[in-house]
Amino acid sequence: MGAALYPERLIRVHTELLARSLMGNTHSINNSSQLSSNMVEQARKAVLEFFDAPPGYVVVFTSNASAALKLVGESFPFTSSSSYVLSADSHNSVHGIRQYAADKGSRVAYIPATQEGGFYLCKAKRLIHRNRPLFRNRHPSLFALTAQSNISAWKSPLSLLTYATQFGYHTLLDAAALVPTTSFSLTDHPVDAMAVSFYKMFGYPTGVGALVAKKSFLEKLERPWFAGGNVEVVQVPGMVVTRASRVEERFEDGTVNYLVLPAITEGLRLLSSYIPYLPIRLSALLHALVENLQKITYPNGAPVLQLLSHLPQRRVRVVGEEADTGFMISFLYLLPSGDPISLRFIDFLAQQHKISLRTGCMCNPGGAAALLSLQHSMAQLYPTVRLHDFERVVGRELGVVRVSLGLASSYEDVWEIVRFSRRLVNREWREWWWKKWLDEEITVGGDGVTLKAPATSAESGRKEEGGLLRKWASMWTVRTRT
Repeated sequence: MGAALYPERLIRVHTELLARSLMGNTHSINNSSQLSSNMVEQARKAVLEFFDAPPGYVVVFTSNASAALKLVGESFPFTSSSSYVLSADSHNSVHGIRQYAADKGSRVAYIPATQEGGFYLCKAKRLIHRNRPLFRNRHPSLFALTAQSNISAWKSPLSLLTYATQFGYHTLLDAAALVPTTSFSLTDHPVDAMAVSFYKMFGYPTGVGALVAKKSFLEKLERPWFAGGNVEVVQVPGMVVTRASRVEERFEDGTVNYLVLPAITEGLRLLSSYIPYLPIRLSALLHALVENLQKITYPNGAPVLQLLSHLPQRRVRVVGEEADTGFMISFLYLLPSGDPISLRFIDFLAQQHKISLRTGCMCNPGGAAALLSLQHSMAQLYPTVRLHDFERVVGRELGVVRVSLGLASSYEDVWEIVRFSRRLVNREWREWWWKKWLDEEITVGGDGVTLKAPATSAESGRKEEGGLLRKWASMWTVRTRT
């Protein structure tokens, strides 16, 4: 699901801390406030140590990774001669920075995605060079790199950060999908700023992320507003403002979540004991999952599913060795005819069997369009377009099925997905559930339109899937390929 399961030990230790402590707002000097401040500083130190940060880095706590990326976007000093360069296979929170760049008249340049997501290194370098800032200090430019795609499993070559820096770019790394299962060192890859989300790493707490950044980089950013906690003096009435002396505090609006930040310290301590060995175990799980899924076919020999994301080419067998892809796969379930099965039906089917699957475009429209070969259709979008309008044009749902492996994943989890996929081979089982799904109320596209399958659908359970697909297509008004 893209969110780690929260460990029992982490919840227990944190609950015990809250039960025996009295913590107060950090913006004071009383005893409870001092305790909170000490806990916050311990959390900052734990984050810097976990990511092997050299001197000069600071930690800004945010509500999530998206908020960390937004801090950079809204404060970066874009000009009409600046550039913002990013990969098409990126999270929407990375794409969103383009709004700030465009508002200042800056160029927005996309590294095109390959059919399997990710990009070609030569094209990335060529585009970075072509859009380089001519005057580094007068026209600051930003290069944002997605360390690992959350839909294609692509791992970006981190050497691009150094390459972009050589041409005068400031560098921003979206590491949210990478660091839950992969060690990362800021000493080896000294990016200007990096966004992370802790619930993705160890499940708890939600609502806390961080921007880990060079102090020198933050000092070049221009915050568009101020709030309680990130200022020392405010003239009222008047316009005089003196920002907080500590640069990281200038970017923390209001009171930090001091009650849950101690859980970050314990969570990083827990993850530190596993992450050196995690790639070996997850590599074995991923290979077992892929190998077993690829063997499942219908009686006519057609595959039950189509794997779309980057697949691992090798097993991780040594501590410290990095995997060549992320520990996840994106795919589509298919009918014997080769047509994709509705994602909404797969969602329904999985729920009935107590399985939580992630379906959709994963907030990564560029990556999804690449995997589904919809880049041309994406180029035809117009302002105010809605998702159901787009799906109506392309004749299919925009999205995939994703299975992610993490800290708590086991062979039992892998086997459950394989067993679920094998059940689709049984035509009678498949049609029985399809009929049951059609007989239920279905909400389409999030636009409030509720459709009810006609009563006759209950009598068509024995028909081939093609007929059922056409019935569903007529209800949904989408030109489903049959």
